[in-house]
Order: sequence, then C-alpha cells, then structure tokens
Amino acid sequence: MQLTKYTDFSLRTLIFLGVQDPESRVTISQVSEHFQIPRNHLIKIVHHLGKEGFIDTVRGKGGGIRLGMPADQINLRTLVESTEETLKPVNCELPHCPIVGNCRLQGILFQAQEAFMRELSNYTLADICSAPEQIAQLLKWTTGQSASALN
Repeated sequence: MQLTKYTDFSLRTLIFLGVQDPESRVTISQVSEHFQIPRNHLIKIVHHLGKEGFIDTVRGKGGGIRLGMPADQINLRTLVESTEETLKPVNCELPHCPIVGNCRLQGILFQAQEAFMRELSNYTLADICSAPEQIAQLLKWTTGQSASALN
C-alpha cells in the first residue's frame, strides 16, 4: 500500500510541528519551504488537519499553526484514516473485472491492509518525533536556516 501525497505531506507537517516548542507557532510558509511542498497544497492540508483537531490554527498577524493536541495523542491510524480518500486496496468495479466473486485477491489484500492499519494504531506522532533535536537539526541543515528560524 502506498499512501497518497496528501497523507505524506500531512505527516511531514505534523512531524515539523511535533519538534517545535509546543507554545510556539510556525507559518505555513515555513513548513512549505522546509519540505518543498507547494504552499497552495499545504493550505488545504492545514485546513483539513485543523478541522480534524490535529493542529491549532490562528490567522493574521502573530498567527500560525501548532499541534492541536499532545503528540502522544495523535494516533497514526486515525491520521491515515482521516487523510486517505479511500482505503480500498483494489477496485474491482472500475473497470469491471470479469472474475469478481470468484477471485480471492480482494479479500487477501483487504486482510493485508487491515494488518497494516492495525500496526499503525500502535504508534503516535510522539513515536515518530522521539528524537526532536536530531529532526530539528536535519530540518535546519536541509534549508540552511539558523536555529532561530526554526523556533
């Protein structure tokens, strides 16, 4: 199973926020620049993450984004289920497959995907951000920005 770019960028955004001071806010532009995500695409992702409660958003001067709940409360399965449009591993209807009903592939793929999702449910954003200093250092290195630009 391959996650969509939407989920990938959602995870990157949450990781970026997860290594920040919990009280500070960052801008969409900062996240966009660090991960080379198109800003317009990221605006849609941030809106969705805010609507779902994963992040807190404040508009205007002094605004920005930060985690909307502690990192250890952001379950990866819940996030993926929220950001993926469909979790069906295969669509046997479009185009219609002539062996539907006599093929076990769909059932096998569904079981494999459920095992994947069950494993994701064992992890939170805090597990991904278990080394925040190293992640923050890599983010500074890849963009060449100073420590003050990250905080």
